[in-house]
Parts: sequence; C-alpha cells; structure tokens
Amino acid sequence: MLGAIIGDTAGSVYQFYNTRTKDFKLFTNRSRPTDDSIMTLAVAEILLSSDTSYENVVNTFRKWGNNYPYAGYGGRFGHWLRVSNPKPYNSCGDGSAMRISPVGWVAKSEEEVVKLSRAVTEVTHNHPEGIKGAEVVAMCIFKARMGASKEQLREYIVSQYPIVETLDYEDLRKNYEFYEICQRTVPQALYCFLISKDFEDCLRTTISIGGDCDTTAAMSCAVAEAFYGIPNDLKEQIMEYLDIDMIELIEKFQKEFSIK
Repeated sequence: MLGAIIGDTAGSVYQFYNTRTKDFKLFTNRSRPTDDSIMTLAVAEILLSSDTSYENVVNTFRKWGNNYPYAGYGGRFGHWLRVSNPKPYNSCGDGSAMRISPVGWVAKSEEEVVKLSRAVTEVTHNHPEGIKGAEVVAMCIFKARMGASKEQLREYIVSQYPIVETLDYEDLRKNYEFYEICQRTVPQALYCFLISKDFEDCLRTTISIGGDCDTTAAMSCAVAEAFYGIPNDLKEQIMEYLDIDMIELIEKFQKEFSIK
C-alpha cells in the first residue's frame, strides 16, 4: 500500500507537466498525495474493519473523500461523493486500479483477491474493464507476496493484457499520452514494473513515460513494493508529505498484516 502512495505523491508534480526522463527530483515542495492515495487509504480502512458490505464501502469512500475534498477527484467520482444516494456509474476509469493495492496484502488466496477486489470496486467502477484493472493489479501484488518470479508475473500480466508483449519503453517515453481508463494505463504501469530493476527504478521508469503518471506510478509501485520492498529512505521521505491520520492508518495496516 505504501508503494502506491509513494508513486502517487512522487508523480503528482509531473501528472500535467510530464517529464520524459528518469533524471528528476522524486519529491519537491509541490509534491502531495492525491485522490489515488486518499482512496487507497479508504480501501485500507475498509479491509481493516473486515466489513466489505456495500454500505460500509460507500460510507468509507465518502468519509475520506469528504475529509480531503480537494485531492483531485475525477468528475464522476467527485459527483458520486456528493450525491445523497450514490450508485455505480459503469466506469472503466483507472481509479479502480489506483486504489486497490491494500487488497493484495490482505487476501489469503487468489479467490479472495477476486472477492475483495469486486467488493471495493463495484460500488463505483462496475464496468468489466474497471473491475478487471483493479483485480489484475491486486493479483500481481498477491502473487508477488507469495514469491512469484518476474517471469511468472509477466506470464500472468500478458494473459490479461496481451498488449504488454508489444510495449517498448523508448516508444512510450516519446509517444505515450494522457489516458484515464484501465485499458490504457494498467498495461503500461505493469510493463514499467516488469522492466524495472528495483523499487526506485520502477518509480522513475513509470513517471518518465508521462501520461497520468501519478496514477500509473501508484499501480506499478504497489506491485514493486510487494516484489522488491521499499528502501528505508523513501519510507522516511514520504512521511513528510502525509497527515497524521494517514500515517496512523498506514501504521495500523502494516502492523495488522505484518508488512515491513
């Protein structure tokens, strides 16, 4: 989960002002956790409560969203946070995949990954591609936790998104554009993880291809955390950008699920 928050916060500066190089400052005085992090924390709180009922999922998302109303939510999700009787809106937006990482740490089986992913996704993103994007990211985290090799993860990712076989880093760095749907962000994010050497390289690689890079970095670095772990200096740096309620929830989640 912390990997997603690091990816989001580092990418926040470059989301609308893309950098097409790996040589950039990871954190600046303009870095901040965005909606990706806020909703990741909401998912973590839902799972800590062990209550994945529709009502609790909705109420927890809305609580965190209303506590942080200026985090940069998409138009439809922002509306969903405010209406009196929110309903799913058939979205395939990548909001489903950017917030899903806690599921990969909590699930005890692949079947539970699917079950929990749907529970925290379908309240908003009930389009098949929205559900799929979230599930694939969560499954990669789960598989990495269980000791899957990079090649095993590649096989799984390609089975879900065959386009990954055709992606090329230099082409992405030069030509990748801004997308906010799972079909055009999840494969690219997971590709950046697959070609990375370590956690920081995954972070820099993902941000360097541009596009909606806080969101793609949230996804790729969520998987990178489970596969590589996070360097201690980055763990320390990210805490400077988080509010106390965020830090307390992260620490509680890590303790509950034995995440180092």
